[in-house]
Amino acid sequence: MKKSLGSRRNFVKAVGAAGVGIVAGCAVEKKSEAPSRSSGAQYMGDFVAPKLATVRCAFIGVGARGSGHNSQIAEIEGSEVVAICDLYEDLANKAKDKCVRAGKGARHQNIKLYHENGDSWKKMLQEEKPDMVVIATPWELHAPMAIEAMKAGAHAFVEVPLGLTNQELWEIVDTSEKTGKHCMMMENVNYGREELIYLNMCRQGLIGEPLHAEAAYIHELRGQMKQVERGTGSWRTYHYASTDGNLYPTHGLGPVAQYMSLARGDDNFGRLVSFSSPGRGRNLYAEENFPTDNKWNQMDFKGGDINTSIIKTNLGRTVMVQWDETSPRPYSRHNYIQGTKGTLAGFPTRVALEGGVEGATENHHKWAEGEELDVLFEKYEHPLYKRLGELAKKMGGHGGMDFIMRYRMIECLRLGQPLDQNVYEGAFWSAVTPLSVASVAQDGAPQVFPDFTRGEWKNTNPLGIVG
Repeated sequence: MKKSLGSRRNFVKAVGAAGVGIVAGCAVEKKSEAPSRSSGAQYMGDFVAPKLATVRCAFIGVGARGSGHNSQIAEIEGSEVVAICDLYEDLANKAKDKCVRAGKGARHQNIKLYHENGDSWKKMLQEEKPDMVVIATPWELHAPMAIEAMKAGAHAFVEVPLGLTNQELWEIVDTSEKTGKHCMMMENVNYGREELIYLNMCRQGLIGEPLHAEAAYIHELRGQMKQVERGTGSWRTYHYASTDGNLYPTHGLGPVAQYMSLARGDDNFGRLVSFSSPGRGRNLYAEENFPTDNKWNQMDFKGGDINTSIIKTNLGRTVMVQWDETSPRPYSRHNYIQGTKGTLAGFPTRVALEGGVEGATENHHKWAEGEELDVLFEKYEHPLYKRLGELAKKMGGHGGMDFIMRYRMIECLRLGQPLDQNVYEGAFWSAVTPLSVASVAQDGAPQVFPDFTRGEWKNTNPLGIVG
């Protein structure tokens, strides 16, 4: 069934309006006490779901990001794609064709497509009853779709962020605990080669006790504004207009939070302060690239061009988190972790250790960089990358990190292992957005993180070095 352009525009308009309302609400969000866990609900920190010999997979959203999820998961042994839902029929058909080819005639032969309207995903959940659902839709749809997927009996795997408000994040946590279903925010950067090596180094004690980290998402994306009617820019641009804070914290924060074992036994998120620069770049870009009557020129992009937030943990450690998708500057995630015996840094990759880096430096006053790190990195190469790295590079997806993440999602469900990222981590990392919005609105006033674990983080195992 082919939808009219008018119906598509109405959907995009509705999504945009919803996004403005949800995100704008963050600024007045107040700290609330952790609600009691429902009777019969269970803590999901180290949760192991029953093994699945074959993982029946469904996908909601197969556009710019979702198309990679569905095509690579279709390649992974033990997966069976049973349903695909997208607002656009052409995207759903393309995704199905990729899956059929990936199955090489043996799998993915009975894929049902859903694309009639904005609620077709609900029909898909009820009719197909998949084991897992991968959600790659506009941000404001992540939480409601994840919640409904878990209620329908599926494990939910959600693109970043997990939710936009603390209320949404609590609802996700509560639903996961009530249903006994995983809900993982798919933070792919945790599976990058550098990030995995640094995790291994931290676990081996190479830098001593971690004390400070820096994380960022610096990625100039003004060009997405040219996607006016369809595509990422058609809905994401509304968020830049309505929200002043850190809109996208998790790519940088996820890895350093796991280096520090935040919310996993050692320490937890405490409070946050946040400041934004003036917002200039988006208004200037709209003026220079669109007619005066274009809708982007009817908006005031009030979000600061760069936001800087500081997190203080329960143990007093610090994490700087920056976000900037507007300024003309090179891409960076920082990826910086500093300890009592040394420092690991990214963008560019470099290491400084007390006593020097073997074969490279004599002391910590000089960085070891480039080929100087080959011996050190070979010694601390993560076992997961040793096993999957070459295949991941061939499969592609941000240097292979996407494939390793997707492979682990299926592998954990098939083997009955805890996921590498639990629902609480996704909630804590995503909570930076509403907390930063509230702090900016209150001139940098500290905002306390909700404890989504209800104190159970103290009993949760730190992420191990998974082979």
